[in-house]
Amino acid sequence: MPRLPPHAPGMRIGLFGGTFDPPHQAHRAACLIALTRLKLDRVWWLVTPGNPLKDTHGLSPLPDRIAAAKALARHPRIDVSGLEAEIGARYTHDTLAYLIARCRGVRFVWIMGADNLRSFHRWQNWRAIAAMVPIAVIDRLGPSLYASAGPAGQALARARIRESAAATLARRKPPVWVYLHGLKSPLSSTALRAARRRS
Repeated sequence: MPRLPPHAPGMRIGLFGGTFDPPHQAHRAACLIALTRLKLDRVWWLVTPGNPLKDTHGLSPLPDRIAAAKALARHPRIDVSGLEAEIGARYTHDTLAYLIARCRGVRFVWIMGADNLRSFHRWQNWRAIAAMVPIAVIDRLGPSLYASAGPAGQALARARIRESAAATLARRKPPVWVYLHGLKSPLSSTALRAARRRS
């Protein structure tokens, strides 16, 4: 049976998924913003075996990415987990279904960068994901600032709440989401991987 990070009914827990290859300070900064603005108790980093929408050729081994994420996170309320590999989940929808069934009473919030909102309509069962948990979108520098104008942002426009109401997100019934501004880091794992290959 996979071991889940600390949780209890009533807790507000942010879920932040990614390949974390490599993890970087913008990942940590986004989660610190979410912890504060959404009034979360904890954030779980879900280090995925691979992103179905991206080329996973050349990804660092999962244990190495988990170790690097733990070394970077270093925060008493951020937990790093390889849960998706343990339960054999390939898609976010499956991971969420697993957690919701086993963590009764926990108020989960899915955290994503604005670049992910741009491609959210390509995720497996994306509308079902939006109906399962509240979503927090963290801004990023560059074209992703216009992510809310994309197909998913438009489809979910009526479910968006004001940023000033962010602290209430975890207790709201989905579909509901908020766009959080304040993170201005240009860091990107994709760019860092490319630089690593060139060196």
